[in-house]
Amino acid sequence: MAAPMQMQIQMQCNLSPSSSSSRSFPLHRLSPSHLRLRLTTVRCCVSLQTSADPLPLFTSVSAFAPATVANLGPGFDFLGCAVDSLGDTVTVTIDPHKAPGSLSISSITSDLPSTSRLSRDPHVNCAGIAALSVMRALRVRSVALSLTLHKGLPLGSGLGSSAASAAAAAVAVNELFGGPLSLSDLVLAGLESEQKVSGYHADNVGPAIMGGFVLIRSYEPLELLRLHFPEEKELVFVLVSPEFEAPTSKMRAALPAEIGMKDHVKNSSQAAALVAAVLQGNVRLLGSAVSSDVIVEPTRAPLIPGMAGVKKAALEAGATGCTISGAGPTVVALTDCEEKGKYIGERMVEAFLSQGKLKAKATVSRLDRVGARVVSKSS
Repeated sequence: MAAPMQMQIQMQCNLSPSSSSSRSFPLHRLSPSHLRLRLTTVRCCVSLQTSADPLPLFTSVSAFAPATVANLGPGFDFLGCAVDSLGDTVTVTIDPHKAPGSLSISSITSDLPSTSRLSRDPHVNCAGIAALSVMRALRVRSVALSLTLHKGLPLGSGLGSSAASAAAAAVAVNELFGGPLSLSDLVLAGLESEQKVSGYHADNVGPAIMGGFVLIRSYEPLELLRLHFPEEKELVFVLVSPEFEAPTSKMRAALPAEIGMKDHVKNSSQAAALVAAVLQGNVRLLGSAVSSDVIVEPTRAPLIPGMAGVKKAALEAGATGCTISGAGPTVVALTDCEEKGKYIGERMVEAFLSQGKLKAKATVSRLDRVGARVVSKSS
């Protein structure tokens, strides 16, 4: 991966269809016509920050950001997608009792035990880091903000937990001041958080903010391609999460330092097939490509108890493909039918218990085409 960009410099990116001139627009103003574009490119370049010290338009804004599935088999660190049903919610409020220009985290709530150890220091917490990045970009100095985070995603699950918190925080702060930053500015704010918390990779935070499938074409400079899965096609994700935590650092340490030419060619061809399958809406080809990683999955699978048996159970139950979601331990299977997805999930849960001695929970989700979005505002 390329060396991290200097995030101290405020960046601005233009979102543009590959066949037309550059344009940018805030996330919450995306129209259906924008969503129908087959391919959208986000290119980033250094630019000036916004005008000084904007006035807040609301007293409080809440935003939700969805879970994400990164890598998708052969797309290690450059492919990911957003899935519905699961995610994090951040509420940002004007705080008259704190020093102007400051940010505090007033509470972190969740029904999940793993989130109890999250720090409320905004310089350490992923939501806080992204919120501070947006405040710097907007040059917020006259008001203080207070942030509350509700975690719907467990830590170390392979579902983009840190990215969801960062994405929701970035969108909420931006909307509080009228949404002056572009969609791509928000990606960079989220990426600054990811860089400090889990590593410099955008395959979670990109789709968490942009929605749908996202391909990272380049990290230096950052350039993202949004791949549009046809709206008329059905795509179902079966997400099975065992009661087991797989730290990203540990899963990255297992990766091979070098790969052979044969494996490189194999993964490259499967990644290309995966992109073609997304654009065509071909769920069978998509699943086949997702299942064909010969570099990352083989090194990580042995670290997830029962993984081989779970993948076998998913494919035997009718899934078109199955792989590890992100760094794991969540395993994702693909199909084109919700009822079939429920059956596949049951078989995968059984396999985790019988093969890995782990209890697991299955969630049947669909592609989240919107990404992070405002869910409530208070004047």
